[in-house]
Amino acid sequence: MKKQVFNPYLPLHEYVPDGEPRVFEGRVYIYGSHDEAGGTIYCPGHYVSWSAPVDDLSDWRYEGVSYRRTQDPSNPEDKLQLWAPDVVKGTDGRYYLYYCFRFYPEIGVAVSDSPAGPFEFYGHIHYADGRVLNEHLPFDPAVLVDDDGRVYLYYGFAPKPIFHPDFPPIVPSPGCMVTELEADMVTAKGEAKMCAPGVVHAEGTGFEGHAFFEAASMRKINGTYYLVYSSQLSHELCYATSSYPDRDFVYGGTIVSNGDVGLNGRTDAVNMTGNNHGGLVEINGQWYVFYHRQTHATESSRQGCAQPVTILPNGSVPQVEITSCGLNGGPLAGAGEYSAGYVCHLTAGRELGKIIFGQDLKESLPHIFEEAEDLHYVANITDGVTFGWKYFAFEGPTKLSLVLRSRGEGVLAVYTGEPKTGAEPIAEIAVFAGDEALWQTTEPVTCQLNGTLPIYIRYAGSGALDVKTLVLSGK
Repeated sequence: MKKQVFNPYLPLHEYVPDGEPRVFEGRVYIYGSHDEAGGTIYCPGHYVSWSAPVDDLSDWRYEGVSYRRTQDPSNPEDKLQLWAPDVVKGTDGRYYLYYCFRFYPEIGVAVSDSPAGPFEFYGHIHYADGRVLNEHLPFDPAVLVDDDGRVYLYYGFAPKPIFHPDFPPIVPSPGCMVTELEADMVTAKGEAKMCAPGVVHAEGTGFEGHAFFEAASMRKINGTYYLVYSSQLSHELCYATSSYPDRDFVYGGTIVSNGDVGLNGRTDAVNMTGNNHGGLVEINGQWYVFYHRQTHATESSRQGCAQPVTILPNGSVPQVEITSCGLNGGPLAGAGEYSAGYVCHLTAGRELGKIIFGQDLKESLPHIFEEAEDLHYVANITDGVTFGWKYFAFEGPTKLSLVLRSRGEGVLAVYTGEPKTGAEPIAEIAVFAGDEALWQTTEPVTCQLNGTLPIYIRYAGSGALDVKTLVLSGK
């Protein structure tokens, strides 16, 4: 019997953001950056890869370190971090890894006979005369091997001009850039051109308000080219479509926001929002979007998530809701123990805003936290905080309890819909101050639950709580 699949889909101790999903040889592979729990910088780890059989998305397997930072001759002293990669199968049957270093003006390529790696350094994207391609800020590479064998490279970082003390002066790209590569997978046929505009060039294009920012990802679906990217809002992945791989892209809409902003007109985020990156993949006839979320109240401890998407007959992709059960094929069982690491709704009773690089908001906001590899919880739950899991399949009266530790006293109100002003809870759990180092299970409350429902819990009281586990059982 297959296990359930949660969101995030990898073990909670793993932090692989910027995930590009690819299907090779009957397995789904994830290629991404590598953050760490409580990280203060982006991507301090080497690249690792994970994979799962296409017919069992619960069975993720660690494939090991696939590429090390020091394998690239531009980083012999290991001073640069590996940022968002992509992997494609070349026309020669080998697998090519495309990557960039932290704002370093070149794109590296590594190669392997296996989709799991390990990969070996192959070269830097360059022109036929040997010059390295360094125009328009090479950044977040994505590659398409088209049906006719032609190969296209996409990249770019296109905010308004920015300056940050931790990085060298940055001259952004005008938008998403594209260039065709030779069959050797590393030689550019010509200088890159813009195929989707950044915010400075978006006026009058149809991309206004959702201009290209970063995180290019390209797929060809039913003869149409889909450019997925992180927009100027940063927390959302948008898409644009064209009949051509390198021009005439038209803005399509938002596929996913890591705060559900924009979903059904929503303006307030259901989570702390931060940057986003991912892509589309078809697995056994179902399309999914992979993306990432923030943890630890920073923007640099990110975990990969995924949701099924629908591609409508007209080619459009409606925005999807973020849940705790993205790859599960349906709701989670209405009985069992569920880590608070899988909550998909975490609000503080006030606007959280978008977290930015370098911020640490652990003292002021609730957040998902890793205390040890096998210990994850929602920390700093104070008065007005709501946390929730979506969705479960219930079949009648259900006992509900929480494993928590308390530094305060109050009431946890249980809801089966997002709490609104005046909404009545279906149950209440009393919380008392205790040993703040001791995890305790609350007295179970019986809830009348039938059908597919979320569980939301709001705290009203003094002090702060940490919640580790939701426990559900039948009557």
